[in-house]
Parts: sequence; structure tokens; C-alpha cells
Amino acid sequence: MPLFRWVLAIGLALITWSGFVAMTAPEPLELEQVELTVLEEKPDGACEVAWANPFEFDDERTGSYRCDPRRSSSLKAPEPGSDDDYGWDTGWVLAEGPDKGELSSLEESYRAHDEQIDLSDTLIMFGLLVTFIAVVGGNIRSLSRMSGVRPGVLRRARRLQEAAALVAHDHRRAEEAVRTAWAPLHRELVDGELGRIPVTRLKGVAEKRLRAEELEQGGVRTVRDVLDAGTWALAHFFGMEREAAERTVAAARRTADEVGRDMTTRMGADGPEPRTTALLAALRVLVDAGPQARNAGRAGEELAARLEKLLIAADPASGVREMLRTGPYEREGVLTAVAQLRLVLAEAEREGWAEQFAQASVDLLRGPDADADELATWAEFEARPTAYYGTLAEVTGADDASAADRPGGRSAGRGRKRAAAKGQG
Repeated sequence: MPLFRWVLAIGLALITWSGFVAMTAPEPLELEQVELTVLEEKPDGACEVAWANPFEFDDERTGSYRCDPRRSSSLKAPEPGSDDDYGWDTGWVLAEGPDKGELSSLEESYRAHDEQIDLSDTLIMFGLLVTFIAVVGGNIRSLSRMSGVRPGVLRRARRLQEAAALVAHDHRRAEEAVRTAWAPLHRELVDGELGRIPVTRLKGVAEKRLRAEELEQGGVRTVRDVLDAGTWALAHFFGMEREAAERTVAAARRTADEVGRDMTTRMGADGPEPRTTALLAALRVLVDAGPQARNAGRAGEELAARLEKLLIAADPASGVREMLRTGPYEREGVLTAVAQLRLVLAEAEREGWAEQFAQASVDLLRGPDADADELATWAEFEARPTAYYGTLAEVTGADDASAADRPGGRSAGRGRKRAAAKGQG
């Protein structure tokens, strides 16, 4: 709860009220000074006096009045038995209102005004006291809340997060270049293999010989033809039931997946050609960068995601204003996130992550050299075929890791045999 904000609001309200009371205080009554003839006077200053109304001609009045007991004795009313008849003093009469000309005093004229001014003084005194308590207490609380401000920690964490995200991006880009170059070669091999597997090998179709013959007569002779035709064509043009057509296409897809997993891209089996050269150039970036770049890329991706969450949680600690706006429960989470960032930064400094990320980014930023000499690319591949095939298998998930150890020729035979056997099963 913003306790001291409410205390400050109360203090300012009291000060505002004080100003309003002072501004609305009644003005003192206007008075006129007159000479008083003291007819009778008591020792305490109570007098009976006579005076002439200055606002009415020939208007003599008498009344009670409080004379000044400290004036000279010669001005006081005579004592009984004295030769003097009257005393003398000065007084005040009202110069406005219905009682115009009646006796009054400065004290009576200013009484209402002074009472309201006294109330205003009391209010402003309490308002200033409450405001002072609010300011001091609020500043003390603010200082305690500002103790969690750590802009330096957040700046270092952001720099580390940027370096980690950059190396992860560079590694993903290098792998994507390999997959982009590999996909058409692999798809061509898979399509060729599927075009050699007869439709009679598919489970469900092989069980009904007549149906398989009908498909072959209609031009659907291989697994590739089944996939090209699809469920709708099989059901409408070849008279298959909908469920049977769906099972046939599903079996063809499973066979295609199995062939795709087992098919090996044998680079160099048919000699150098542009698409294979492009694949080797893309692979060379990862091979030259080595396992250090791969490890840095994966570690960078994990660290960037972890730091992003911590930085979001610790963001109020980046400045005083942000921290002051944070509530007590949120502040506890902010401090926890800052503490975790400290641990991550300490580990990063101990392990030298920043230097590893920077070096890996430099190694991966070279990218595939489209202008590189074809003979140099192939010479590099022939010098380290195992590294190239291992990297290709790791990036694509294909079973190419042992291709370097197999003799020349396309490595489709093993995939064809296994796919045929699975199709029969």
C-alpha cells in the first residue's frame, strides 16, 4: 500500500484547507474614533460614558465602555466628593451596519477575523508536520526500495544475451544452408527409389491381387504413383473404397518415410556436379568451425532463452524510477532475478562464454563461398570425408554417417531392400 502517499495527500489537504480558511476570513468592522466623556468609572476600567454620534447631527448617546485603566489619573472620572465633574478618554464607534454610531472596540472588530486566522495557522502547522513526516518516511522507504537497482548487472546480462542469441542465429543459418542444399538431392534419391518399389509390395494392396492389377492397369504401378494419385483419385478413378484408399496412401507414406530415413546421399558417386558442390560448400563452414562452434551454437540458444526470461523479470532493476514503481511483492521477484543473473554472469566469466560465442560467430559468419574453386571444395571433402558425412548426418538426421566407409556408387540399394521388406510386412 502507498502509505506515505496518503500521508502526503493528507498534509497537502490540510495546507490547502488552511489557505482557504485564511482567504475566507471576514474583514474587520470599520470603526471611527470619538472622544468620550467619562461620567462614572470603576477601578477595573468599567465606565459609563457619553459621546456624540459623528454620523448624526445633535445625537448625544450614553453607554457602558471599557476605559483604559492605565491612562493618567487626571483623565479619569472624579471620585465622589471631588470638585471635578467628568473624566476623558477616547473610544471607537461602528462606522457601518445597522448599529452605526454605537460603541465598539478594536478587539470586537477583529474577533471573528482573528479566530479564523488562528484556525488557519493551526491547520497549516499540522499540515506542514504531516507533510514533513510523509516526505521523510517516503524517502526512507524509497531508499530501501532503490537498494535493488542494478543497471550494471542488467547491461552485462543483455550483452551476454545478445552474444548468445547471435551465435545461435549464425549456427542455425549455417545448418539451414546445409539442409537447403541437401533437400533436393535427397528428395531426388527418395523419389527414384519409390519409383522402383512396385505397388504390390504395399500392405493391403498385396493382399488383394485383383486390386493391385487394376491399379497397375490404370497407371499406378509404384509407391510413387500412389502418393502422386492421392486418396481422392484412388477412390474415384479406380473404384476403391474410401477407407481402403486411405489405408493404401498411408502405407505408401510410411514406406516413403522409411526410404527417406534409410536413403544415403552418396556425395561424389556420379562425379562433381553443381548441386553436390553447393552442399559440400555449405558443409565446409560447419566442418571448419568444428564441434566448438556446434556446442557454442546450442549453448547460446539455451542461454539466450534463459537470460531473456531473467531479464524480463529483472527489468525494473535497470533504473530508480522503474524500481520505485514496483510493488513489494514484485520487488522480491526482481531481486531474485537479479541474483540469478549474477550467478549466470559469474559462470559465464568463469567459463569464458563470451569469448567462445564471439569466436564461433566469426567462424560461422564466413558462410558457403559460392565463388570458391570447385576443385578446392572437392579436394577438401576428399581429405576429410568422415567429417563431412558426420556433419551432414547430424544436421539432417539422415543415415549418412557411415557413407564415407562404403564403396562408390549410389547408396540406394540398402534402402530399397529394407523398404521393400517393410512394405511386405
